[in-house]
Amino acid sequence: MTEASTPPEPELKSLRDRPFELLAQLERRGRAVSAQVSQEEAAGREWVGVALRMAGDLYLVAREETREVLGVPASTTRVPGARSWIKGLANVRGQLLPIIDLRHFLGSGVTPVTRNTRVVVVNHREIPAGLLVDEVLGFRRFAESEFSGDAPPTVARCERYLAGAFRRGQEQWPVLSLRQVLESPAFAEAAA
Repeated sequence: MTEASTPPEPELKSLRDRPFELLAQLERRGRAVSAQVSQEEAAGREWVGVALRMAGDLYLVAREETREVLGVPASTTRVPGARSWIKGLANVRGQLLPIIDLRHFLGSGVTPVTRNTRVVVVNHREIPAGLLVDEVLGFRRFAESEFSGDAPPTVARCERYLAGAFRRGQEQWPVLSLRQVLESPAFAEAAA
Protein backbone atom coordinates (compact mmCIF):
# COMPACT_ATOMS: atom_id res chain seq x y z
CA MET A 1 0.00 0.00 0.00
CA THR A 2 1.37 3.42 -0.88
CA GLU A 3 0.37 6.70 0.64
CA ALA A 4 -1.17 9.29 -1.60
CA SER A 5 1.21 12.19 -1.91
CA THR A 6 -0.04 15.73 -1.92
CA PRO A 7 0.36 17.56 -5.20
CA PRO A 8 3.12 20.17 -5.23
CA GLU A 9 2.02 23.74 -4.56
CA PRO A 10 1.96 25.91 -7.68
CA GLU A 11 4.31 28.84 -7.91
CA LEU A 12 2.62 32.15 -7.23
CA LYS A 13 3.90 33.61 -10.51
CA SER A 14 2.00 30.98 -12.47
CA LEU A 15 -1.24 32.15 -10.86
CA ARG A 16 -0.98 35.84 -11.67
CA ASP A 17 -3.60 35.61 -14.42
CA ARG A 18 -6.00 33.67 -12.15
CA PRO A 19 -6.68 35.99 -9.19
CA PHE A 20 -9.11 33.71 -7.37
CA GLU A 21 -6.68 30.78 -7.37
CA LEU A 22 -3.84 33.14 -6.36
CA LEU A 23 -5.83 34.36 -3.33
CA ALA A 24 -6.77 30.78 -2.39
CA GLN A 25 -3.10 29.72 -2.57
CA LEU A 26 -1.99 32.72 -0.47
CA GLU A 27 -4.61 31.85 2.14
CA ARG A 28 -3.44 28.20 2.31
CA ARG A 29 0.16 29.29 2.75
CA GLY A 30 -0.79 31.87 5.38
CA ARG A 31 -2.73 29.29 7.39
CA ALA A 32 0.20 26.86 7.20
CA VAL A 33 2.64 29.49 8.49
CA SER A 34 0.22 30.53 11.24
CA ALA A 35 -0.18 26.92 12.37
CA GLN A 36 3.61 26.48 12.45
CA VAL A 37 4.08 29.65 14.55
CA SER A 38 1.38 28.48 16.99
CA GLN A 39 3.16 25.13 17.38
CA GLU A 40 6.49 26.87 18.03
CA GLU A 41 4.90 29.14 20.65
CA ALA A 42 3.30 26.15 22.36
CA ALA A 43 6.68 24.38 22.45
CA GLY A 44 8.17 27.15 24.60
CA ARG A 45 8.22 30.91 24.79
CA GLU A 46 11.45 32.76 24.24
CA TRP A 47 13.02 35.32 26.59
CA VAL A 48 15.37 37.89 25.07
CA GLY A 49 17.84 39.91 27.09
CA VAL A 50 20.90 42.07 26.66
CA ALA A 51 24.10 40.36 27.79
CA LEU A 52 26.69 42.44 29.59
CA ARG A 53 29.91 41.99 31.53
CA MET A 54 30.51 43.62 34.87
CA ALA A 55 33.40 42.92 37.26
CA GLY A 56 34.31 39.85 35.20
CA ASP A 57 30.85 38.23 35.49
CA LEU A 58 28.24 37.87 32.77
CA TYR A 59 24.71 39.19 33.31
CA LEU A 60 21.47 39.54 31.42
CA VAL A 61 19.06 42.46 31.57
CA ALA A 62 15.58 42.21 30.10
CA ARG A 63 15.34 43.73 26.65
CA GLU A 64 12.25 45.66 27.82
CA GLU A 65 14.30 47.37 30.56
CA THR A 66 16.85 48.80 28.15
CA ARG A 67 16.25 51.72 25.83
CA GLU A 68 19.61 51.76 24.04
CA VAL A 69 23.33 51.13 24.39
CA LEU A 70 25.78 54.00 23.95
CA GLY A 71 29.51 54.48 23.90
CA VAL A 72 30.91 56.39 26.86
CA PRO A 73 30.09 60.09 26.36
CA ALA A 74 33.08 62.24 25.50
CA SER A 75 32.28 64.60 28.35
CA THR A 76 30.15 64.61 31.45
CA THR A 77 29.43 67.45 33.81
CA ARG A 78 30.06 66.57 37.44
CA VAL A 79 27.12 67.18 39.77
CA PRO A 80 28.19 69.01 42.96
CA GLY A 81 27.15 67.24 46.14
CA ALA A 82 26.35 63.95 44.37
CA ARG A 83 27.64 60.55 45.45
CA SER A 84 30.84 59.36 43.82
CA TRP A 85 29.02 56.66 41.81
CA ILE A 86 27.26 59.40 39.85
CA LYS A 87 29.79 60.20 37.14
CA GLY A 88 27.86 63.25 35.97
CA LEU A 89 25.37 64.46 33.40
CA ALA A 90 25.85 63.87 29.68
CA ASN A 91 24.10 65.61 26.82
CA VAL A 92 22.69 62.81 24.65
CA ARG A 93 20.95 64.20 21.57
CA GLY A 94 19.81 67.29 23.48
CA GLN A 95 18.62 65.42 26.58
CA LEU A 96 20.47 65.37 29.90
CA LEU A 97 21.25 61.83 31.03
CA PRO A 98 22.71 61.00 34.45
CA ILE A 99 25.64 58.58 34.01
CA ILE A 100 25.91 56.07 36.88
CA ASP A 101 28.86 53.75 37.48
CA LEU A 102 26.91 50.57 38.22
CA ARG A 103 29.85 48.67 39.74
CA HIS A 104 30.67 51.60 42.01
CA PHE A 105 27.00 51.89 43.05
CA LEU A 106 26.99 48.20 43.97
CA GLY A 107 30.17 48.61 46.02
CA SER A 108 32.45 46.49 43.87
CA GLY A 109 34.93 49.04 42.57
CA VAL A 110 35.05 51.64 39.85
CA THR A 111 34.37 50.63 36.23
CA PRO A 112 37.55 51.15 34.22
CA VAL A 113 36.81 53.03 31.00
CA THR A 114 38.18 51.07 28.03
CA ARG A 115 37.22 50.85 24.39
CA ASN A 116 34.64 48.15 25.36
CA THR A 117 32.96 50.16 28.13
CA ARG A 118 29.34 51.02 27.36
CA VAL A 119 26.42 52.95 28.82
CA VAL A 120 23.14 51.03 29.06
CA VAL A 121 20.28 53.54 28.96
CA VAL A 122 17.49 52.24 31.18
CA ASN A 123 13.94 52.21 29.86
CA HIS A 124 12.16 53.68 32.89
CA ARG A 125 9.27 56.11 32.70
CA GLU A 126 10.26 58.30 35.66
CA ILE A 127 13.96 57.85 36.30
CA PRO A 128 16.38 58.62 33.46
CA ALA A 129 19.71 56.85 33.87
CA GLY A 130 22.63 55.58 31.86
CA LEU A 131 24.48 52.75 33.61
CA LEU A 132 28.20 52.39 32.94
CA VAL A 133 29.17 48.71 32.43
CA ASP A 134 32.39 46.96 31.40
CA GLU A 135 31.05 45.58 28.12
CA VAL A 136 27.81 44.82 26.26
CA LEU A 137 27.81 41.53 24.38
CA GLY A 138 24.53 41.85 22.46
CA PHE A 139 21.24 39.96 22.64
CA ARG A 140 20.91 36.48 24.11
CA ARG A 141 17.86 34.28 23.65
CA PHE A 142 16.68 31.63 26.09
CA ALA A 143 13.69 29.34 26.33
CA GLU A 144 11.58 30.21 29.37
CA SER A 145 12.11 26.61 30.53
CA GLU A 146 15.81 27.45 31.08
CA PHE A 147 14.90 29.99 33.80
CA SER A 148 15.44 29.32 37.49
CA GLY A 149 14.39 31.62 40.33
CA ASP A 150 17.67 30.88 42.11
CA ALA A 151 20.43 33.39 41.40
CA PRO A 152 24.11 32.47 41.83
CA PRO A 153 26.49 34.55 43.97
CA THR A 154 28.22 37.29 42.00
CA VAL A 155 31.50 39.18 42.13
CA ALA A 156 29.69 42.53 41.82
CA ARG A 157 27.63 41.89 44.98
CA CYS A 158 24.33 42.55 43.27
CA GLU A 159 22.34 39.55 44.55
CA ARG A 160 19.58 41.78 45.96
CA TYR A 161 18.92 43.08 42.42
CA LEU A 162 18.86 39.67 40.70
CA ALA A 163 15.60 38.21 39.41
CA GLY A 164 16.87 34.64 38.94
CA ALA A 165 19.10 33.15 36.28
CA PHE A 166 19.00 31.30 32.99
CA ARG A 167 20.95 28.07 32.83
CA ARG A 168 22.20 26.47 29.64
CA GLY A 169 24.55 23.56 30.09
CA GLN A 170 27.26 24.64 32.53
CA GLU A 171 26.63 28.36 31.94
CA GLN A 172 24.65 30.49 34.36
CA TRP A 173 23.34 33.90 33.30
CA PRO A 174 22.05 35.92 36.28
CA VAL A 175 19.23 38.32 35.36
CA LEU A 176 19.87 41.81 36.73
CA SER A 177 16.70 43.83 37.25
CA LEU A 178 17.47 47.41 36.24
CA ARG A 179 14.08 48.48 37.53
CA GLN A 180 14.93 47.16 41.02
CA VAL A 181 18.25 49.02 40.89
CA LEU A 182 16.66 52.35 39.92
CA GLU A 183 13.75 52.03 42.37
CA SER A 184 15.89 50.98 45.34
CA PRO A 185 16.22 53.31 48.36
CA ALA A 186 20.02 53.31 47.94
CA PHE A 187 19.70 54.67 44.40
CA ALA A 188 17.33 57.41 45.56
CA GLU A 189 19.99 58.62 48.04
CA ALA A 190 22.14 60.27 45.40
CA ALA A 191 23.24 63.19 47.56
CA ALA A 192 26.62 62.76 49.25
